[in-house]
Amino acid sequence: MSEEFEERFIKPIINASYPGTLAGLGLAALSVTGARSLILTLSLASGALLFLLSAFFLFFYTVYPTRRRYWTGSALSFLMGLVASIVSVIILVIVSF
Repeated sequence: MSEEFEERFIKPIINASYPGTLAGLGLAALSVTGARSLILTLSLASGALLFLLSAFFLFFYTVYPTRRRYWTGSALSFLMGLVASIVSVIILVIVSF
């Protein structure tokens, strides 16, 4: 009974927390960097939003594993969030000099 409860209710929350943590880190970086440039702000904010979207899709994929569109949405939004994070790091390095 406990394994079924964990599989049904706790596992989706745990899986969604991984990209959710990255979204929180992106927002923390946004608050630390302040308003250095509009492009940096947009890239950090879009990365955080994409990671939150990935967490949303991953949560529902864990609940409904037969619906592949949730997996596709999670993977695409996660990869776009990574690209946005890389772009924001490059912008931060360029702006710092």
